[in-house]
Amino acid sequence: MSSNTGASCCGGTKLIFACSGAADVGAIADQAARKLTKDGAGKMFCLAGVGGRVSGIMKTTGAADKILAIDGCPLNCAKNCLEQAGFQKYEHLQLADLGMEKGKTPPTPENVAKVAEKGAEKLA
Repeated sequence: MSSNTGASCCGGTKLIFACSGAADVGAIADQAARKLTKDGAGKMFCLAGVGGRVSGIMKTTGAADKILAIDGCPLNCAKNCLEQAGFQKYEHLQLADLGMEKGKTPPTPENVAKVAEKGAEKLA
């Protein structure tokens, strides 16, 4: 992944930041971001790097054309992390808005696909 990071620093990208929390909905958010990346809708990027204010990650994020935050639960950790780092222009996808509830929604391929489909719409 590090070889692609350098190219991303030039901008023109669609970045995806996902909750990768311990709950089932965190797994769905993470897997959906990976699917979106595999499908070419955008590029999953490092939310921990934003939280840690890593300079290259902050620069790449600031240069992105579009940003998508995918949150597994209503705590909205991905959204809050981006906002606390100063990013205000982004799309947000909350799995609870899709009827997915923490502790009650298994990370099935169908659930991952449902989230990835909504994410692709927000990145289009």
